[in-house]
Amino acid sequence: MPVRIRLMRMGRKKRPFFRVVAADSRSPRDGKFLDTLGYYDPLKRPYEFKVNPEKVKLWLQRGAEPTETVRALLKREGLL
Repeated sequence: MPVRIRLMRMGRKKRPFFRVVAADSRSPRDGKFLDTLGYYDPLKRPYEFKVNPEKVKLWLQRGAEPTETVRALLKREGLL
């Protein structure tokens, strides 16, 4: 089962808010997921990105692959 660390869109129309989740890569973007790792709010200035570093490291050790967007956010936070 290929696992991805990706963003799950929440929030209302024109007001995006994202949860950072570990999910099976075959499930839909806003569908079933395995674990919630944190959140990302792009509308705040500066943006707000909070994750649990222990959970992120655990999932990366288990072989989860972050998406390009999540990888960039994790690099900025110094977790990759």
